[in-house]
Amino acid sequence: MKKLRKQIPGKLIVMVFLLFSFASKIPAQQKREYYQLTVYHYTTETQEKQLDTYLQQALIPALHCINIKSVGVFKAIGNDTAVVKKVYVLVPVKSLTAVTEITKKLSTDKAYLTSGADYLNAAYTAAPYERMETILLQAFSLAPAMQLPQLKSPKKERVYELRSYESATEKIFQNKVNMFNEGDEIGLFKRLNFNAIFYAEVIAGSKMPNLMYMTSFESMDDRNAHWKKFVEDPYWKKLSSMPEYKNNVSHIDILFLRPTDYSDY
Repeated sequence: MKKLRKQIPGKLIVMVFLLFSFASKIPAQQKREYYQLTVYHYTTETQEKQLDTYLQQALIPALHCINIKSVGVFKAIGNDTAVVKKVYVLVPVKSLTAVTEITKKLSTDKAYLTSGADYLNAAYTAAPYERMETILLQAFSLAPAMQLPQLKSPKKERVYELRSYESATEKIFQNKVNMFNEGDEIGLFKRLNFNAIFYAEVIAGSKMPNLMYMTSFESMDDRNAHWKKFVEDPYWKKLSSMPEYKNNVSHIDILFLRPTDYSDY
């Protein structure tokens, strides 16, 4: 009995050591990124040129200087006949405070203020856009960071698909988020090589509750082929038929976008 008592503390020490050693090898959960999606609404070629010049020569170089390297700039495919056209600017940040920090840093950046002067100092009678809107998003827990696409086609042929899924209530919305994460809808997209840029919850925007995600393809034919495989995939058929995931999306918006020549990806 005394011998056993003497052995127990030693065994406990070994067990604790092993537990700590094991825990130290488990990778820490990656911090979830935030995204700022700014949408510029414009109607004239002059406004489009002003926006392109500002984004290419002032904003993006300034963001690169503060270590924001992957800035996406997109325009809608087949948007030529629309009365109101749009430019989408996607900026990844590490925290919500970084959003306000960007504005503060830009306000003292002499190169930015000089390069963007025409845009920044535009008269009210010659505004570079009709309206602008900002959507703030937080990345999903199982897709915590932006992934740049592995595409080989020229930018003018690529298709970036931005989807917005609205839900009837916050609880139902969370169910759709869970479907992407725990239900492994993200894994299905990855297995089928959808080249997803991000998956995220909208935390501030005009349409809530909703989530947004962006996938990318070599061309529209490539996009159509990928979605055909998706809807025919046995796992999707199984996942979408599960009772717990029924009716968790009330409205879907699908936008087909093309990167500008000066977009980072």
